[in-house]
Amino acid sequence: MQAGAPAETAWSAASQGGMSTAGSRNWLFVKVHTDAGITGIGECSGWPKVVETAVRDLERILVGEDPTHIERLWQRMRVAMMGHGETGVVGYGAMAGLDMAFWDIKGKALGTPVWNLLGGKVRDTIRVYSHASSVERAQALVAKGYTAIKTGGVANPLEKLATLRSALGADIDFLVDLHGPPWLQAADAIALCREMEQFRPLFVEEPVAPDNVEVFRRVRDKTSVPLAGGERLAGLWAQRPLIEGNLVDVIQPDTGRSGGLTQMRKIAALAEAHFITVAPHAGTLGPVAEVAAVHFLASIPNALILERFEEDWEGKHQVLSSSLRCVNGFIHVPNLPGLGIELNEDFIMSHPSVCNVRLPISRGSGAYAPGTEVESVYYQARFQRKNYFSVNRGLK
Repeated sequence: MQAGAPAETAWSAASQGGMSTAGSRNWLFVKVHTDAGITGIGECSGWPKVVETAVRDLERILVGEDPTHIERLWQRMRVAMMGHGETGVVGYGAMAGLDMAFWDIKGKALGTPVWNLLGGKVRDTIRVYSHASSVERAQALVAKGYTAIKTGGVANPLEKLATLRSALGADIDFLVDLHGPPWLQAADAIALCREMEQFRPLFVEEPVAPDNVEVFRRVRDKTSVPLAGGERLAGLWAQRPLIEGNLVDVIQPDTGRSGGLTQMRKIAALAEAHFITVAPHAGTLGPVAEVAAVHFLASIPNALILERFEEDWEGKHQVLSSSLRCVNGFIHVPNLPGLGIELNEDFIMSHPSVCNVRLPISRGSGAYAPGTEVESVYYQARFQRKNYFSVNRGLK
């Protein structure tokens, strides 16, 4: 690509088809075009419908710029948004998709994969985990080759972990996500993590709310289970207290809302300096961000594992020209130039995003303590110990 080659932006959004206010997948994809005929692809997370507006606004400062000067463009976008304060996952979500597209352009222009631009390969395959709350679901994943499974949630996470460990034995790694609800306070989170120690989880994710740093520190000091967190946070500076405070063993930046690969590699470097591993969050992301996460993890020494929904929306694999395949619990790192993917735009445009917000009010959603679903409030003072500690094991 010639220096100074101008770029213009275009974007399209995809979601699970139809009105999707409960349990939907809503994805925002970005395309950046250049006058050299190269198109870069990215994906934005954070709050897709709102992020789309941010992307359109950022277009004004990007058209005419050289898309291969990625760090300069990233700093330019951040400075442009500073007047609005710290813009969180919306601003960083917009930058994530655009930054991802810039890396894709540069890789295509130079005829090399993005992982090579990030420093080259450390590994050829990326270990992944999927989700299960029942023995039957976990056994189905193991049959497909998975060796790591996440469970947890608000209702009976300890009982789920104990049941799965008993049924599947010692050869499977289990991860537990407690979702950091504010009503799960330090004393109970500590007691719960201590009970989980006997089942040797690979890590326990967000035992308390991630923005409650001092309480996170109390949990860190009182349990030996590895702790993880960071998926809700945007950018290097938001992740910094968890990393520099050594509050987590595993940091979980979200590939689509952490400011892009430019920020992800800095987060990984800061984590490396503190002997912390990296396991990117991908729970609500689409296939483009997943591919970007694979390139990223291939290039860093402290990669641990990648989240993957084995059975997501059935249309997910039709979004891209080619999809990643999981074989025996690992994804092979792509070797095509750039991210190595193209969008199926006709399919995407036939499934427009309708709604990006929802209230998890169904009785069986597991998002709230039983009996409190209809309140739909973030802070609930009525912690019910039985929802976290298995009564079958005699814990009160």
